[in-house]
Amino acid sequence: MVVRNYILGRDPGPPIPTSVTHHSNGTSGVSNAKRPSLSPYANLNEILRDSYSPALIVPFTQTHPSLKIYYAQLRRSIATLSIQPPFSHLRPGDVLTYLIPNSVEHIAVFFATTAARAVANPLNPAYTADEIAFYLKDVGSKVVVVPKGDSSILSNVQKAIDIVGHAVPVFEVAMEIKDVLRKDRPRKKRVKREKERGAPVADDVALMLHTSGTTGRPKGVPLTHANILHTLSNIQSTYRLTAADVSYLVMPLFHVHGLIGVLLSTLNSGGTTVVPPKFSVTRFWTDFIEHGSTWYSAVPTIHQMLLLKAKETYLGTSGKLRFIRSCSSSLAPATLLSLEKTFRAPVIEAYAMSEAAHQMTANFLPPGMRKPGSVGRGQGVDVIVLDEQGQPTRARQTGEVCVRGPNVITAYHNNPTATAESFYPDPAAPSDPSQKYFRTGDLGYFDVMGFLYLVGRSKEQINRGGEKISPVEIDQVLLQHRLVAEAVTFPVPSTIYGQEIEAVVVPKPSSSSSTQLTEQDLLAHASKLLAPFKVPGKIWIRSEVPKTATGKVQRRVVAEIIVKEGEGAKEEGKVRAKL
Repeated sequence: MVVRNYILGRDPGPPIPTSVTHHSNGTSGVSNAKRPSLSPYANLNEILRDSYSPALIVPFTQTHPSLKIYYAQLRRSIATLSIQPPFSHLRPGDVLTYLIPNSVEHIAVFFATTAARAVANPLNPAYTADEIAFYLKDVGSKVVVVPKGDSSILSNVQKAIDIVGHAVPVFEVAMEIKDVLRKDRPRKKRVKREKERGAPVADDVALMLHTSGTTGRPKGVPLTHANILHTLSNIQSTYRLTAADVSYLVMPLFHVHGLIGVLLSTLNSGGTTVVPPKFSVTRFWTDFIEHGSTWYSAVPTIHQMLLLKAKETYLGTSGKLRFIRSCSSSLAPATLLSLEKTFRAPVIEAYAMSEAAHQMTANFLPPGMRKPGSVGRGQGVDVIVLDEQGQPTRARQTGEVCVRGPNVITAYHNNPTATAESFYPDPAAPSDPSQKYFRTGDLGYFDVMGFLYLVGRSKEQINRGGEKISPVEIDQVLLQHRLVAEAVTFPVPSTIYGQEIEAVVVPKPSSSSSTQLTEQDLLAHASKLLAPFKVPGKIWIRSEVPKTATGKVQRRVVAEIIVKEGEGAKEEGKVRAKL
């Protein structure tokens, strides 16, 4: 199937409505009452209103020049796609799985799916056949869509369907972009199908994602139109987004950070998103400035890459950069300060998760307060910190971070056990199930000003001889060393203490042998800043740290790989000793 997208003139429209977010006060750990949704829209497809700004910009590549796609054109592309199979045959609630890199095709497939009241299920195009098969079975996909001409993705999907054991139709999608002026109109048969299905409603599930599975089997996260719309309003309010803003997409669209945190939030404000096919540290600043980008959002790994390559790639100016957003993983204060100094813009750290349709808390834009090391305060979301008995904690007392709001899911997909374990009753109204809080699994505390600090995942805490130690705290200490680019702390089994502390670091590039990083230097550095029982027993130095496709670090995976490497080195040493 081919979608033709034609470059037309601008589409002026009415001003984009803005929403006011009430910030929850977390000083006592008690939140405000359950919040109503702030969005003026009934479904996600309604956010694609006319704007004086383009909806999308596709940067120059070897195969095509830079392209601007306006909101009317994007709607027309979606409408054209909607009248073709498989979209024309979708029924409300059907799950459509697609594996498409960042592109206009990815965006059009998402909106064509939600327009049909079906469920969009984007997957990482790099997944193996076994991984694809797991997700197809878990969500009961009715159809799979892949990019036309990518034999690798198509082959893996076909193998996955063989593993699933029953037929699942596969469609290829491609978009032809022509620089001509035409006014195509969807065929009339589209109207009949729309009348049969009706327009999407707030409670329809729009998006099916999965948790990253840091501790076990990934859990399905069904997000409704209402869930996502509330987050879009929160993000627009937090960063004061307008139609004049241009976001630069560096995160993958199969991840909630890229899809909701950047793309949909930008479209909701009437702004423009620059959509390169993938993140390139060497092209970033050239494209960013050329297209007048005003912000970007990324995981700490990408921020660190931009810092490490700043001498080669930064052009000495940040153009129209208004702010940098960091999310999806803890940002070390040292990295935050370095970003602000190098790129001359405020860095706003936020806290998000799939189960809350992305953003839950954030720091504030200037002149508001932002605190390095803190993820800020609740943004249109009720945030509370509870102890092991489900009671509110005091200021600076660590407990489990819990959230509540119209953006938060009420249940996992087909997993009643996980659902039952993931909610706490409201301490102020324990008998009212509608007021329950979602348990994030993250440990944290409020300071006296109500700013939230995260100290790690509850299941990632290191228990060394009864002492509970936050790996994040040790990460941040190691990152303060002038030669360290990345640091990950993790537990390893110990016959004496139950668990012992180890860490792996990636050194910054250095042209001088006299500044080479050593384990002894790192241990001496850690010993100055940490209590003795928190100092790692072993620090590994590696050229890279294993990460997920979205740049996240899973400590469990890192520990398994590093420990396995260590055991292999010991065995090799024994063989050499015998020889």
